[in-house]
Amino acid sequence: MPKLRVTGGSLKGRWAEVPHGPYEIRPAMDRMRESFFGILGDLHGRSFLDLFSGSGIVALEAASRGADPVHCVERDRPKFPVLLRNVGMAERRIECHCMPVERFILRATIGFSVVFCDPPFPYAHKAALVESIAERGLVEPGGLLLIHYPKGDALPERAGELALEDEREYGRSQLRFYRRATGALGASAAGGAIFSGLTGA
Repeated sequence: MPKLRVTGGSLKGRWAEVPHGPYEIRPAMDRMRESFFGILGDLHGRSFLDLFSGSGIVALEAASRGADPVHCVERDRPKFPVLLRNVGMAERRIECHCMPVERFILRATIGFSVVFCDPPFPYAHKAALVESIAERGLVEPGGLLLIHYPKGDALPERAGELALEDEREYGRSQLRFYRRATGALGASAAGGAIFSGLTGA
């Protein structure tokens, strides 16, 4: 079974299994994770949400660098046992949710300091995903949304209180950093229209 390496923090050098299935292993992924976690810096005192978690490697990277609480969301049930084994190496519990990301967003009642989103490259609703995350207040005031996507896909520069702050290129893909304005309310019980037609929530 292929493996991915934790690149920093207390778990640096540990290996996470990659679930079987249609999962593309990109050689640049280790470098990309090391790069953007270097940008984020120390995560002690910050919460972290990993959407489309897959192996859970990003959630592990966050926990390794001090983030707490850490949540991850993955809808693929055959992958879930591997995800649970991987996050079990963390010193503190990582909460794992087996459900569609769209449903999790619609049901969210709290915001996170950092939200990382890595949808499959063929996923057709990336722009709507950003809009829904903004609408639901999934990023806390002053927090960050990071979304990994292929070059050529169109994403908004602003969505609600989320504004584009930075963008990095890694091989055939890009990583966008959106910052939420400070002084705003948390996750909203209103709204939810963007994804209401995309999931059976």
